[in-house]
Amino acid sequence: MSEKFNAALENVLAREFADFKSLLSCEQLTAGASQETYRIVIAVNSGKHQYAFRRSQPTMETESSVGSISLATEAHLFELAKSAGIPGPKVHYVLQPEDDLGNGFIMDWIAGETLGHRIVRAEELASIRPKLAKECGQILGRIHALDWKKTNLSNDLPQVSPVNLVKETWELYRDLNVPVPMLDYTYRWLLDNAPTEYRTTLVHGDFRNGNLMITADGINAVLDWELAQIGDPVRDLGWLCVNSWRFGKDKLPVGGFGEIEDLLDGYYETSGVKVSTEELKYWQVFGSFWWAMATLQMANAWRTGETPSLERPVIGRRSSEAQMDCVNLLIPGNFTIPDFDTPISTGTQLPMPAELLAGVAGFLKNDVSKQLDSHSSFLAKVAANSLGIAQREFQCGNELAIKEHARLQNLLGQEGQLDEFRWELVNRLRMDMPLNTPSLAEHLRQSVAGQLAIDQPNYSALQQR
Repeated sequence: MSEKFNAALENVLAREFADFKSLLSCEQLTAGASQETYRIVIAVNSGKHQYAFRRSQPTMETESSVGSISLATEAHLFELAKSAGIPGPKVHYVLQPEDDLGNGFIMDWIAGETLGHRIVRAEELASIRPKLAKECGQILGRIHALDWKKTNLSNDLPQVSPVNLVKETWELYRDLNVPVPMLDYTYRWLLDNAPTEYRTTLVHGDFRNGNLMITADGINAVLDWELAQIGDPVRDLGWLCVNSWRFGKDKLPVGGFGEIEDLLDGYYETSGVKVSTEELKYWQVFGSFWWAMATLQMANAWRTGETPSLERPVIGRRSSEAQMDCVNLLIPGNFTIPDFDTPISTGTQLPMPAELLAGVAGFLKNDVSKQLDSHSSFLAKVAANSLGIAQREFQCGNELAIKEHARLQNLLGQEGQLDEFRWELVNRLRMDMPLNTPSLAEHLRQSVAGQLAIDQPNYSALQQR
């Protein structure tokens, strides 16, 4: 960190922490599109203390990402939740303009596991995993009972109906100006099936595996309230069950660690509300729809230069994962995917483009990543993943495009180029094309599966046949 940053932070700590002696370290842990997280260690009269420091990136003109609230409001939500017995850190200080550190807050450092893939696999968490789904339900029941009307949160949180939430999400996708027919199909389904009667409560907005801190004793903290809003509380339950947050454990629909029955039982215990599987499915579909849009939006922020990042374009290719989850929820059926067993050396060039990409990807993943610090090693693996996508595109992209063109020509009954066909299908879906149009579901299913096979061939949705 810069000397100016450290000096400003030390001034805040000296003023706000009575037993502060000195700042020992400030380690940046994450740097997302809009927010940073640091671990700070300070010397106090009795020894050392650790705290978490969360702030907006100073280069951001605003604090928001995809639908996020201000960090001051998030700090308020942490405090409200803590006062109601919901596990989480104590907030010690919210930054003020005169602190010269931007927007953010300092809170307790809490120990536990937050990495989703470890939560669903770590041996030390094996005994608690079967109990987590019910505990999640119990905590969500308490969150949805928080009395947001008696606080200043009424003016700080967006209030949105299911229909408007769906429309706002679709409009964000529309403004990207890319044709993704499965998103338009899902949008139409969500509008047709939107709940007309629903409760209105505080909604966490991002309650999922990856935003929960887990120990061998259970949930130690509910984190990341930045997408909180006032709306239908079942959204939180559905989001927790979205396949993207199961981390490969797709047979356990609640976060990759539990069963829906346990989740709903726990929710009923603390809320007194019974949620049907039909309600839950609606918000699972919405969650995948939202994530498919959000990943495209992040990739667009990279393309425009707003968020320079090696990771963002690869995240954009994850949209097909969420789209395939929508396929399996709405139009399940058979599909075929490319055969990647074909040697990448097939062709007359020596070497072929796919061979070049595979060589560089292997070097980054197997050699370079092992010689770097943890963050740089992660980025080297991200780069290798990006080259792997390009390699598979070289192998099978043309074959898939030819088949997609033929299906669209038959479906639309006209001549044209592939990109023209994609836009034509999108425009018809945005008008009045019936969702049960013959061959439409088959085309969408096959197109999304083919794209996912290129983007992430090991994603579990390709196995759900």
